[in-house]
Amino acid sequence: MKKSGAQILLECLVREGVKVIFGFPGATVLEFYDQLHNYPQIQHVLVRHEQGAVHAADGYARASGGVGVALTTSGPGATNTVTGIATAYCDSIPLVVFTGQVPTGLIGNDAFQEVDITGITRPCTKHNYIVQDIKDLAKIIRQAFYLARSGRPGPVLIDLPKDVLQNETDFEWPESVSMRSYNPTYYPNKNQIRRTVELLAKSKCPLIFAGGGVIMSGASELIRDLAHAYQIPVTASLMGLGAFPCDDPLWLGMLGMHGTYAANKAVTNADVLLAVGVRFDDRVTGRIAAFAPKASIVHIDIDPTSIRKNVNVSVPVVADCRLALEALKEQLKDLMPDAQSLWPQTFRPWNEQLAAWKEEQPISYQKTQPGQVIKPQEVVEALYELTHGDIILTTDVGQHQMWAAQFFTFHEPHTLLTSGGLGTMGYGLPAAIGAQLALPNKRIVALTGDGSFQMNLQELITAVRLHLPIKIVLLNNHYLGLVKQLQHLFYDGRYSGVDITEQPDFLKLADAYGMEGYRIVRIEDLKPTLKTALESPGTALIEVRVDENEIVYPMVPSGAALDEMILS
Repeated sequence: MKKSGAQILLECLVREGVKVIFGFPGATVLEFYDQLHNYPQIQHVLVRHEQGAVHAADGYARASGGVGVALTTSGPGATNTVTGIATAYCDSIPLVVFTGQVPTGLIGNDAFQEVDITGITRPCTKHNYIVQDIKDLAKIIRQAFYLARSGRPGPVLIDLPKDVLQNETDFEWPESVSMRSYNPTYYPNKNQIRRTVELLAKSKCPLIFAGGGVIMSGASELIRDLAHAYQIPVTASLMGLGAFPCDDPLWLGMLGMHGTYAANKAVTNADVLLAVGVRFDDRVTGRIAAFAPKASIVHIDIDPTSIRKNVNVSVPVVADCRLALEALKEQLKDLMPDAQSLWPQTFRPWNEQLAAWKEEQPISYQKTQPGQVIKPQEVVEALYELTHGDIILTTDVGQHQMWAAQFFTFHEPHTLLTSGGLGTMGYGLPAAIGAQLALPNKRIVALTGDGSFQMNLQELITAVRLHLPIKIVLLNNHYLGLVKQLQHLFYDGRYSGVDITEQPDFLKLADAYGMEGYRIVRIEDLKPTLKTALESPGTALIEVRVDENEIVYPMVPSGAALDEMILS
């Protein structure tokens, strides 16, 4: 039976299990929107900006573990997706983004709203396509979803000329996907796993370093089992938070630029570093030459290009994190049957030293006294206390993001949704919308700052229109806080371009969008008002006026080693 390109697109989405698509219409994709009436099983979420569509699809993917889907029109509609695509690319998030394009006969003629979006996004997509022939459409869509979710996940873009959506052809669903040039390595080399066991057998000071790949591969339980069975301490990158419980005695805190004293000291003194699903980016390593100077590094990652890209390693293991850890678990039992009884004793002095470092320099701050401006860290702690951590927390980027990493206790994977690699302001609110649609029975809280919030606040109406019970906690210090912090520490306090005191009245803004609004100024009101807002049934904005002079400590200056921290 013949179907139009728009019908084939929708049929493929149904067969891929897509339930929600985030989009914004335009002339080149009207065939899709016309046929959408016939596919009630797909919920279309009309956003107010295309960047919001991609961030929402990203949040949907992170919360659900599936593939997020967005669709926009051509020209500026397509270019507005780039920041969202790059955000997903840096954090290995599976997305399929469809963009409209001018008819094939006009491509290259500078037609109205024509851009070379495949060329623009080539550096920030796992792969992209422009569909030249409707007969290739179903196969391309099938490949796109396969590429997005397999191997190291990532965003894939499909550019759809208007005539391809309009033309008709016989629809044939490709039952399987075969791509000769794309064959991810899932299973680890047994010899490399054996070498890992041998390194651990000689170790006195081992350390597990968990990244976002642990969460993406579903390996969090295996990391926990490994750490507990052998009493190996654990640290994580920002993207790895939640892979290991943050209230566990073996937990050292986050590693890196704003990591804990104990975690940074641990990496500097470890003799074996088991790095799982990490990229070793500069925010984690500090000065590369001084990173883990005493350690033999085992690096497990499914992306071979990530291994030895930034840090030299002793044992490279190209594999899916979960499958590699399962193999390690089995080989430990076979090759070191007594390890579970012997190693905890061997590692005890190391764990005692780490405990001493944790006690020596815990992450702390001066508590807010009555009459003082509220400390932002106290807001994060109050949020955890009132929810017991049973929420999905999305953040934007800046000081509040780091305070969330430091002061919120994450227990489970997929509970922190944040832009790690790209550091995208404006991510938190649309990501919360995507997460709430993915998990309608879960409580979603977006933690943001007054700078980040104003970058995509138009999506408030998306949340209100859909009756989503998202709570937005806005830390308002009237500054671009993290930039101000850098100017304070490294530019002698010569502030430039960071004062955003002139801003909207956020309570009136909430009212204008038809949602509840709260403002908290006094520390005495923090927990009662926050509790009331969190228990409210609809979308709510909670503005908390916080101390503009607070700085995120510890901090590793650019170019410094991890143990060269500014502590206060």
